[in-house]
Amino acid sequence: MLIDGEDTREKSVAELARKVGLVFQNPENQLFAETVEKEIAFALKNFKFSEEEIKRRVEWALKEFDLLQYRSKPPFILSGGEKKRLALASILCYDPEIIILDEPTTGQDEQQKEKLAQMLHVLNRQGKTVIVVTHDVEFVADYIEHVVVLSRGKVLAKGGTSDVFSNFEVLQASNLLPPQAAKIAYSLRSLNLHITSMNLSEIKDEILKAVGVVK
Repeated sequence: MLIDGEDTREKSVAELARKVGLVFQNPENQLFAETVEKEIAFALKNFKFSEEEIKRRVEWALKEFDLLQYRSKPPFILSGGEKKRLALASILCYDPEIIILDEPTTGQDEQQKEKLAQMLHVLNRQGKTVIVVTHDVEFVADYIEHVVVLSRGKVLAKGGTSDVFSNFEVLQASNLLPPQAAKIAYSLRSLNLHITSMNLSEIKDEILKAVGVVK
């Protein structure tokens, strides 16, 4: 695997970690520190940030991920969703260029999912590469713009989310259930409405337009 044209086999884990942040699917395989605060600070100390900067970034992460009340608690008393947020906080605090999240929505409610999506969009606009590995097609349909569908080590499809999720053959071949918006758009084809959008508001507007209702 190449990262910025460099062979990862020729790089140490420490060198790769400074550039690539990976949030595991199971946060318990990633968390190890005595307290939530120390968990967030670990990478910052390892990368030799100043004490003042470490304090500033830890405070930001605790507030941003709703973990302030747990700062002195051991990570393993947290709920599954809170552990997920802590793992993400421990990565984002040191500001890597590439961020990979494995099933980040597991255990998160809709409010946390929306907050996560907004954060990922901000990171992307800052020029960072954000890769989300997930089976949560609803989250992808709502918040992700570009999709690569993998199955058994092969790329089955890639492109805009609406285009890929409108291809039910690809979804079936990869054992993915289509998101609700795709199901609605597909069912409307019997009414000669060919809608590819995954946005429910846009689908509603197309239906109103088709029946002659002007907003």
